[in-house]
Amino acid sequence: MDKRLLEELGSRLRDVMQASPAQDLEKNLHALVVAFLDRFDVVAREDLEVQKKLLVRAQDKLASLEARVAELEARSGADRPK
Repeated sequence: MDKRLLEELGSRLRDVMQASPAQDLEKNLHALVVAFLDRFDVVAREDLEVQKKLLVRAQDKLASLEARVAELEARSGADRPK
């Protein structure tokens, strides 16, 4: 086949695809999905992972502080005269 013929065919197919309603349908579908997800407060996976890491750090810090408070309370109780 002639290379020029293939290029012309490819060009015409691109023109047809750009002029087709498929591109509008894709844009409308994308907008619909985004609106649907916004309505249900769906978050991105990356945001969820960040929040999970922050929660783990906060839980670790809380456990550390609870241990420190228990240690201080134990010392305070041992220092009191009976």
